[in-house]
Amino acid sequence: MTATLCLPICIYHPVMWWERTQVQSPAEVLALRASALEENATRAGAALGCSYANSGEYEAELISARRAAGAYGPNLGARRIQVAAIAAGLLAVVLLVLLLS
Repeated sequence: MTATLCLPICIYHPVMWWERTQVQSPAEVLALRASALEENATRAGAALGCSYANSGEYEAELISARRAAGAYGPNLGARRIQVAAIAAGLLAVVLLVLLLS
C-alpha cells in the first residue's frame, strides 16, 4: 500500500498562480484578485447571515416547527375538553332517562 504525500504548499500554490496569470495582463491579474476578494467577502457575509433577530425568535420558531411535526405529542387540552363534553352529555342523558321513568 502506497501513501500519498502532502503537496508542498509553499511551492505548489505560487506555481499554480503564476501559470494561471501568465496569459493575462497585469490589469487583468489585479481585476482577478479583486473579484476573488469580493467573492470571498460575499460568501463570508452569507455564512454569517441569520434571519432571526435574537435567540427568542429562533427558539419560538423551532418549538412551533417541532410541535407541527408532532414531537411533543397530541394536544391534551383539546382532548380533555372533548372528554368533559362527552361525560356531560352522558350525564344529561342518564338524568333525563331517570326523570322520565
